[in-house]
Amino acid sequence: MWRAVVEPGWDLDAWRVVARHALRAGLSPDAIDWAVGDGGLLGGASVLEAPAVRESPSVPATFLQLARDVLAHRDPRRHALLYALLWRIAEGEPRLLGHETDPDVRRAMQLQKAVRRDAHKMEAFVRFREVPGEANAFVAWYEPDHQVLDLCAPFFMKRFAGMRWAILTPDRRAVWDGESLAMGEGGAPTDVPADDAGEALWRRYYASIFNPARLNPRAMRAEMPQRFWKHLPEARDLPQLMRDAAPRVADMVARAPEAARRRIPAPVFDTPVPVDDLDALHAAVRGCRACPLWQPATQAVPGEGPLDSRIVFVGEQPGDEEDLRGRPFTGPAGRLFDQALLEAGLDRASAYVTNAVKHFKFEPRGKRRLHKRANAAEQKACSGWLHRELELVRPERVVCLGATAATALLGSGFPLLRERGRWHRNSDGMPVLATVHPSWVLRQPAADYESAYRSLVEDLKRVVVALRDDPAAA
Repeated sequence: MWRAVVEPGWDLDAWRVVARHALRAGLSPDAIDWAVGDGGLLGGASVLEAPAVRESPSVPATFLQLARDVLAHRDPRRHALLYALLWRIAEGEPRLLGHETDPDVRRAMQLQKAVRRDAHKMEAFVRFREVPGEANAFVAWYEPDHQVLDLCAPFFMKRFAGMRWAILTPDRRAVWDGESLAMGEGGAPTDVPADDAGEALWRRYYASIFNPARLNPRAMRAEMPQRFWKHLPEARDLPQLMRDAAPRVADMVARAPEAARRRIPAPVFDTPVPVDDLDALHAAVRGCRACPLWQPATQAVPGEGPLDSRIVFVGEQPGDEEDLRGRPFTGPAGRLFDQALLEAGLDRASAYVTNAVKHFKFEPRGKRRLHKRANAAEQKACSGWLHRELELVRPERVVCLGATAATALLGSGFPLLRERGRWHRNSDGMPVLATVHPSWVLRQPAADYESAYRSLVEDLKRVVVALRDDPAAA
């Protein structure tokens, strides 16, 4: 039996080193004992000492993302599970991860789902406290179920880029000094101040927005389990707010009704004047308050990509994962988009990718947040950001993904499904190609999925032709 040690146990690079050696040595999964650190193993030669008998095979990027998430889980069998999947992929099952009914794949996805939910909880429930005697310095204590701090740290780095902060957990700590992120050993609750002056203000604000008419204790505890309450200052007031909910609702019902307005005027939004630098523009987008979409959203999601990009891809609006991560096209539709780009012969890293609407509009449905299309006023409020992005990047061509993007650049009423895959010119003379959004492909029935996906790839191939040849050839 060979010995495999991963230290630290949640680190993808540490696991990859060991797994690569084992794979090159031809060691099957049942020939290896896996452990975290030095514990749990009594003997056996290290897999790092095994002689190589073959080259390392390539694995899909989706496997590496799965591995990164699964390694953050506390399941002691996660290393062995990932190596079993890696072995099967290398031994002739390259599409293994697409078989969600496979026991190994299903178990890995269950672990990934638990980790992602735990990461979402951390991003929602971390509360910073001001460090006494230090300016613009904050610290937070949090106890996640899994080792997700490394996964969540980039989110906090972007969300709170303007302040210095530290997040402490029992296993790990993340420290942001305003310029760089450092990871270190864990801490203890006593390392964090018990209270600060800002909490009283936050609790008053939370009480002022607490809606007794929408109180649903079961749903609230499902989304915010009581074991998280110790991290939340507002949790101290929840029992009293819940006790007072019934009288407050009765008082609301007893009030005299107000006559409805005959006509509700449409809101007027004003997008701030953008700046002349792309990074500064992105910062301005994150602070946008031009329409109400910023209020329920986690953050605005500006575009990303090189300033000298020849092609700009414009989507519709951020989704759930994009809203949490702060980057465009990182959810299921984004992953399909990346795959379609590769098949079409395009490199996402050399393109600029953005959305017509910068905030995630959604409606809660149980524990999920379902996408809801932005209305015309909200789209108009974001149009200034999109046009300024195009002015700064100055691409040779633009691709609209979906009806909202096509409307933003080619006008309302543009017949997307009839005109998709063709080059048009917008009011500024920019060559624009419109096609379907990747999420439209994902919504197709199983029988139509492959043809829908292929049609998207074919549309993207027209971009390759247009960039390679002259406009007439396109």
